[in-house]
Amino acid sequence: MLDPQLDAPARDALAQQARGQIEATGSLKQENTWGLRKMAYEINRRTEADYRWYRFEAPTDLLDTLDHNLKIADGVLRFRVFKVDPNTPSIVPPAVAAPGPRERTDGPRDRGDRGPREDREPDREPAAAEPAGE
Repeated sequence: MLDPQLDAPARDALAQQARGQIEATGSLKQENTWGLRKMAYEINRRTEADYRWYRFEAPTDLLDTLDHNLKIADGVLRFRVFKVDPNTPSIVPPAVAAPGPRERTDGPRDRGDRGPREDREPDREPAAAEPAGE
């Protein structure tokens, strides 16, 4: 996830550096650019990020080098490296990012405007319990 406050050429340069490191000692199987997407939570006061995704095969040495370089690179908000089975299907980017919790206004939880409290009927009193044994 790259910082969206960087201009597009700078983000592309960061992605190309990572790609170059992968291709130098490993083999790049697939690359996806998901573009700017809303994040599930804020990172460094950013609410969206430029998502880049690579699937590759590489020796362990490359993973250590890539991990180090991405940790110190300015403009990289977050990254993850996963080991996956080669037969696992590739991830298809979602068409549109899901709305955040504050953006959802319709649906079963939205009951609409309930009006002022004074206009509502008062709550019913619970029925008094009858004494037992009479």
